[in-house]
Amino acid sequence: MKIMLLGQIKNNLLAVISLFVALSALGYNTWRNEQTELNRNIRTAGFEMLLHIGELQRITYLAHYDKDVVAGNPRKGWTEVLVLQDLGELMPESQQLRSESLFKVWSNHWQGLGEDDQSVAAIDNAINDLRKDTLNILRQLE
Repeated sequence: MKIMLLGQIKNNLLAVISLFVALSALGYNTWRNEQTELNRNIRTAGFEMLLHIGELQRITYLAHYDKDVVAGNPRKGWTEVLVLQDLGELMPESQQLRSESLFKVWSNHWQGLGEDDQSVAAIDNAINDLRKDTLNILRQLE
């Protein structure tokens, strides 16, 4: 029985090796496709974040420096902050923390826009931190 089994393995060694290679290739290909899709999603979310970060910074500056109540309306800023928070959920954990931090900073300082330089500085720092982290994440993608 043992000799017969060894004989079967020897006779079908090429088929066994081919099966192993095929299964390994299938496993790698599946993993690579999943990684590519994850990177694509992160890249798309990252680019969207950069657009909304720029818009939030524009709204912040219009509200604070230009005192433009229409284009610098804090309600528009709230919309951008919420979108950034949602997009942060699609990104790695560091980005989620940065978008949460921006939400907290905006919550605490949006009313001081146009009046308090510390408010605009805090918001600007949170925006810049989020921008830098987004760019770092995009640079690290494979």
